[in-house]
Amino acid sequence: MMEENRVTDYINSLDRGHGSLCDRIAREARAAYVPIIRRETAAFLQTMVAAVKPVRILEVGTAVGYSALLMAQVMPPDAHITTIEKYEPRIPVARSHFREAGMETRITLLEGDAEEILQQLSGTFDFIFMDAAKGQYIHWLPRILELMKEGSVLFSDNVLQDGDIVESRFAVERRNRTIHSRMREYLYTLTHMEELQTSIIPIGDGVTLSVKR
Repeated sequence: MMEENRVTDYINSLDRGHGSLCDRIAREARAAYVPIIRRETAAFLQTMVAAVKPVRILEVGTAVGYSALLMAQVMPPDAHITTIEKYEPRIPVARSHFREAGMETRITLLEGDAEEILQQLSGTFDFIFMDAAKGQYIHWLPRILELMKEGSVLFSDNVLQDGDIVESRFAVERRNRTIHSRMREYLYTLTHMEELQTSIIPIGDGVTLSVKR
């Protein structure tokens, strides 16, 4: 079997980029150790948005706005993104990137704690991208389900935790054990809920793709 990192390197060698702005944002984010979506996962995210053609998109975890702009590149002309970010230093950076892309009217950035903001949202969303505090996914899930309708897609990133998810909780570092147990609970819940059809995909650091029945 080929080594996984060689396969990933080959996949990434085929990446044609996402335009000068997004490519610059990605370079700057990686240089500053800002967590952004991995290259191979970015391509998959764009493909799913292009396939689903969502009109209302919700993103939990804006960071510097990179993934929101990736989705904006392929979403329908009448679509709108609502994105949530808590970490204050990254908020003005994301807003600046949205302005530079000419997307201020099509991307709404809500500042604050996701748990509180999720409770304030109204209506449903066609596509939800989860890419924030991994230990909170399981706690946010009940509200996320309320924000989904039949056919809505939930795309969750970083669910395999660099492979730690397959280890016993005693084999991972003590500081990571709570996140480890919560992510295992999240994955079990997604794959055993009657309301969802879920697939776990080992791309990047692992994603789940869930469709509400």
